[in-house]
Amino acid sequence: MTNTALAAAPLAPSAAATRKGHVALWAAQIVLGAFMIVASGVPKFFAVEAAVQNFDAIGYGDWFMYAVGVLEVAGGIALLIPRLAGLAATALTALMVGAEVFTWVYLETTFWYTPVILGAAFAAIAYRRRAETADLYRSVRAGTFTIRGVTS
Repeated sequence: MTNTALAAAPLAPSAAATRKGHVALWAAQIVLGAFMIVASGVPKFFAVEAAVQNFDAIGYGDWFMYAVGVLEVAGGIALLIPRLAGLAATALTALMVGAEVFTWVYLETTFWYTPVILGAAFAAIAYRRRAETADLYRSVRAGTFTIRGVTS
């Protein structure tokens, strides 16, 4: 191969680098999934004082707090399911956009950066899992979607 051919050849990641990236992605999904379940969603189910105060300031009532809690817990669980992780990350990114809007409009809090950081992390996972999300979409459209042998 000439120098020109070497310069034009794409650099493929090594198997070890690919494996490390895969492990790091799953580690991030596990940590963020656990955070969404334990630190964000469950406190809303138990009406922790801070959550109640924030949702009272929004003015939509307790039903909205519980609905957001359900979305957060469901998203956190789905991040741990390989077939659903990309879709969950996409949905959680959208949820964090909404959280940021509500933070600025209703809460005037100093913790505005939390939904931004979480949203960026979920967006990165959604981007890395985009092929799996596309496969999921195609399998649902084709009627071949399965989880452990149960067809939809």
